[in-house]
Amino acid sequence: MSKNNEVQPTAVNLVCDGTSIKGDIQASRDIRIDGFLNGKIVVNGKVVIGNTGKIEGDVQCKTIDVSGRVEGNITASEMVNLKNTAIIHGNITTDKITVEPGAKFTGSCKMGDVAPKKDEKK
Repeated sequence: MSKNNEVQPTAVNLVCDGTSIKGDIQASRDIRIDGFLNGKIVVNGKVVIGNTGKIEGDVQCKTIDVSGRVEGNITASEMVNLKNTAIIHGNITTDKITVEPGAKFTGSCKMGDVAPKKDEKK
């Protein structure tokens, strides 16, 4: 019985092409965006933005692969991969970045020991 309530370790959240979401998303697992998101996204794992994916808002994650469009700032604690079809309008903060020829990036990039810090309330 409890098997139905358990989350698969390989489970991935998916926003399909043709789907629009207005609002913030927070996820503990990986997520793939092939639709449209107008809001902030915070993920404890990997974000994949497919060719048809578009985000208007900031993204915070461990790693991100972008083939679509992001209009907002990206903060990735480990790695940013901009594929040849990627279009980024915003700043990037990450430890490592790869940019394929053809990717379009308008903004600034900070690299190195700039991992996002958790909100600490004292």
